[in-house]
Amino acid sequence: MLSRVAPWLASRNGTGLGVRVLGSADTLALRALANEDPVANVFILSHLDSVGTAAPTSGGASIFGVFDDDILLGACWAGANLVPVQLHPELVDSVAAAAHQAGRRYASIFGPADTVLALYARFEQLGHFAHEVRPRQPLLSISGGPDIPANPSLTFGTMADFDRILPACAAMFEEEVGYSPFLGGQDFYSRRVAGLIRQGHSLVHIDAEGTVVFKAELGAVTGDATQVQGVWMNPDLRGRGQSAGYMAAVVNLSRTFAPVTSLYVNDYNAKARATYERVGFKQVGTFATVLF
Repeated sequence: MLSRVAPWLASRNGTGLGVRVLGSADTLALRALANEDPVANVFILSHLDSVGTAAPTSGGASIFGVFDDDILLGACWAGANLVPVQLHPELVDSVAAAAHQAGRRYASIFGPADTVLALYARFEQLGHFAHEVRPRQPLLSISGGPDIPANPSLTFGTMADFDRILPACAAMFEEEVGYSPFLGGQDFYSRRVAGLIRQGHSLVHIDAEGTVVFKAELGAVTGDATQVQGVWMNPDLRGRGQSAGYMAAVVNLSRTFAPVTSLYVNDYNAKARATYERVGFKQVGTFATVLF
């Protein structure tokens, strides 16, 4: 057990650590690793549920695994983003080197704060510099229903509403990260939004005039947990105390997929954190995000 928890110690009984791209034969080991924290690792578990394998995707994304002999100690998704999976900060050097050598451009690194910040520190040494670092993002979850009444107007989005939902998603993205998701073309982001709608992972209230009042997405979904992303209230309707009721509705709708609803939020966003606390979310960890 000591070698599993602290493989860099002299008592480790392996012959040396190695990193390699995971294949289909590693799927069960990766799933077992991620299930050590099914809320923090909902992204990779959702991926495994979707494709059924740890092998590289047709789009070129892969998963690096750190091994002590044949024991998987930690992993990291390397696609559009880097997402560590139960990766101890002491193990990031080899993963950073492998991700760098892969020659991909990564939009972000996100996940447990200690690992993300250690990975970025190594990435900086390799010549990758962030546009922004968000070092403290409370990871929140709620098990069961919300503490307050839900707004009944929130429903699952449909493709009939795509032309209204897409601009609201783009507005949220630009407000959150500081640039348009349509830079370089609209197709990729549009397909992402359409995919979420088709999966039943888009939650929206569109009023009688066709205006999006509130929207959110379930960015990752497993049988154990969902992760809420893209929470957005129409700027013209902010400051009226409506967000909590909508978030309560998000919790209720997400429970059709899993008993636990999670999200992470910037620590400086006091209003959002107060809203989530009112709904019943509790902090279960701390994430960080590095934006390139």
